[in-house]
Amino acid sequence: MNVNNLMAELERKHPGENEYLQAVREVLESIEEVYNQHPEFEKAKIVERLVEPDRIFTFRVTWVDDKGEVQTNLGYRVQFNSAIGPYKGGLRFHKAVNPSMLKFLGFEQTFKNALTTLPMGGAKGGSDFDPTGKSNAEIMRFCQAFMLELWHNIGVDTDVPAGDVGVGGREIGFLNGMYQKLARKYHTGVLTGKGETWGGSILRPEATGFGALYFVQHMLHLAGKKLEGAKIAISGFGNVAWGASKKATELGAKVIAISGPDGVVTIPNGMNEEMIDYMLELRASNRNIVAPFAEKFAGTTFTPGKKAWSVKCDIALPCAFQNELNGDDAAELLKNGTWCCAEVSNMGCTPEAIHAFQKAGILFAPGKAVNAGGVATSGLEMTQNCMHISWSGKEVDEKLHFIMASIHDACVKFGKQKDGHIDYVKGANIAGFMKVAQAMLEQGVL
Repeated sequence: MNVNNLMAELERKHPGENEYLQAVREVLESIEEVYNQHPEFEKAKIVERLVEPDRIFTFRVTWVDDKGEVQTNLGYRVQFNSAIGPYKGGLRFHKAVNPSMLKFLGFEQTFKNALTTLPMGGAKGGSDFDPTGKSNAEIMRFCQAFMLELWHNIGVDTDVPAGDVGVGGREIGFLNGMYQKLARKYHTGVLTGKGETWGGSILRPEATGFGALYFVQHMLHLAGKKLEGAKIAISGFGNVAWGASKKATELGAKVIAISGPDGVVTIPNGMNEEMIDYMLELRASNRNIVAPFAEKFAGTTFTPGKKAWSVKCDIALPCAFQNELNGDDAAELLKNGTWCCAEVSNMGCTPEAIHAFQKAGILFAPGKAVNAGGVATSGLEMTQNCMHISWSGKEVDEKLHFIMASIHDACVKFGKQKDGHIDYVKGANIAGFMKVAQAMLEQGVL
């Protein structure tokens, strides 16, 4: 395999799809050496098949707003790879959603799901619908219209969507209700992230953030460091940032900064339980700003136009969006003495930022390993639905601990360098790739 030649061909076939091309290059550069040690992969053209999705559905979503005006959005489902199990991946409702974004997310999801130890393939979907400022009735009508177009192409043993940015428990409820009405299949578990009273898993809203902190704990333990007392900066204030803030605080760390599109709030003494609960209120308000946080809590300071990475911290946890932490942000963090960065968002750091962290020798781990706790718990929800049982929070948390420890072990196994340093990017990519590639090889050319 020659990465540059493969990328040149992909760029020719998919011009302008920057997020997707970035994600593919990062993985291919990590696995090139190992891949070339397996001539059977090259003969079966595993990489050439793996970088292209199995199929993409694109559809129009037409709905009526509260003013009676007809609105039209685009909907998508990218079914990327099902070599190790049914397609699994979230739905994202955001005005920036496009095929490139969803292909990148589906590609990443394939390896992330492989790392979880659960039998799940990779997929992603969503729409350029913007839920910000919409009423519950408008969101319900949009979700119903979206599912009207999607339902034929999903199923409990085929493709199981979940939530993502802009799609929480409310949206999953509306989507699931419409699916049941159309398919006449009740409580089969075709969507995950459901309410606890109708098949949802305990801890699912917190799982991505909780799992991320469990992974960071393992990183720090191996490096001879402790989470207790560490100062953490976090971006975002949705479920992921909330779960990360909650678990970090429980484990004795101090969350001293959170940021949103409008700026950053500095919290010198670290977040407390009341502040963590208020993050959910901010998210529910659909205002997408953090400034009210500083107005509500004395001793905190809001700085408009700044990111969380402008605040001096030990650990940086990007929890919002792809490429949210760039090379300049990385330089600022390093200058301020940050010694660990873990992507909790998907591809949260640009290549320039990752290279800066790796060159500086600080602890860094990619999203496909760090944030896999969310989809892992979705996989556990699928299992509970199929078995028609419900596990306690303690049981789910124990399984999440095991999965995140297993992911860390796999990263160490494939990422350990000759000098003893752990390259978590390389480790995660190789571990996920080897599992998917072997499954593809054993199932023939499809």
